[in-house]
Amino acid sequence: MNKKIIRLIVVMLISTMFGIGFIVGGALINNEKTSELLELQNQINSLTDADNNEDSRYINNYNNNSPSKIYNNVKDSIVEITSIISYQSFFGLQYGKSQGSGFIYEYDKEMVVITNNHVVNRASDIIVTFENGNSYPAELIGSDAYSDLAILTIDAELNQFKPLEIISSTDLCVGDPVIAIGNPLGLDSTMTIGIISQIGRTIRESLAGNFPIANIIQTSAAINPGNSGGPLLNYNGEVIGITTAIIENSEGLGFAIPSNTILKEIDSLVNIGSYNKHSWLGIAGVDMTYIISQEIGVNVTYGWLITQVTPYSPADKSGLIGGNQQIKIIDKMILMGGDIIIAIDGNRVVNGDYFMSYLEENTSPDQIVDIKIIRENQELDISLKLEPRPEFD
Repeated sequence: MNKKIIRLIVVMLISTMFGIGFIVGGALINNEKTSELLELQNQINSLTDADNNEDSRYINNYNNNSPSKIYNNVKDSIVEITSIISYQSFFGLQYGKSQGSGFIYEYDKEMVVITNNHVVNRASDIIVTFENGNSYPAELIGSDAYSDLAILTIDAELNQFKPLEIISSTDLCVGDPVIAIGNPLGLDSTMTIGIISQIGRTIRESLAGNFPIANIIQTSAAINPGNSGGPLLNYNGEVIGITTAIIENSEGLGFAIPSNTILKEIDSLVNIGSYNKHSWLGIAGVDMTYIISQEIGVNVTYGWLITQVTPYSPADKSGLIGGNQQIKIIDKMILMGGDIIIAIDGNRVVNGDYFMSYLEENTSPDQIVDIKIIRENQELDISLKLEPRPEFD
């Protein structure tokens, strides 16, 4: 129970005490009430102990499942992925190599390797190496650039496969301890530890076109090139995300695709080879700030200011308006004059990260969503039907 609630109970008890009797010479008049108060005090002590137990949940997990124990339990499930990329140059056909990580997962009694799309994109050959050094050629059977996921199959002996369990990322909280294992900078089987720094981030990757990859986990666990595709684990050794190292110069920051995204897409990626159920509105925008609100004369300092609306998109069909005038705010040029999104389906939109993450986690194409906007200092409610994100080359 929350400590604030416990303190409130104590205050109420004290108030009750003064309402039913007085302390005289160290004794409380009314023995019956004294017994009741003692019983309530015992209940408070029990609640406080339960609260302390909840606070020590991760300390207990650390003692029961130390990082070294977790590492030894999962290391055989994590693989190194080498991609051979061929390309034409002035000197003819050339070859390059990239490295990343992946992990074994059992899907419908079939063993597959899960990794990042950018690790194997446009590879002519893919090689998977297990922790014991055994290597095998791999085949790409499914990928999604919009979530940076890819699925591989390999023809290896059954005893090589030690699958990891993927659990829901719904209940992840800032501060939860996490472990990342992969092959950063070619240093195989490297483990780093940290905490979840934030959830619901949005990042961009060139292979996803101009579309953001939303609902991302931010972690303090060190993530470097070569970590991409490796698992992000909780202290039970369960997969809660897949690490990605696509943001350059993100020193001290790591990012991971949440496990909910993997669980949502795995059926389609394995059986169809792609995933086309990302919701699309067809807008671009910037986060509202106090400075922007003062510049354009509105009384909200949160939300997402629409700067552009794609023609014939769901946003365009519903009448949402983009910017029409460039204004310099400190050191950036921002297109002003568009609608400000402040809520979706009754949920407050603090910024663009929240808006994009909500769409990714809670909606699908053909779904109707209700959006509240500010236009010319007036609140308006708009309903629109989402569509799938358009394909790109």
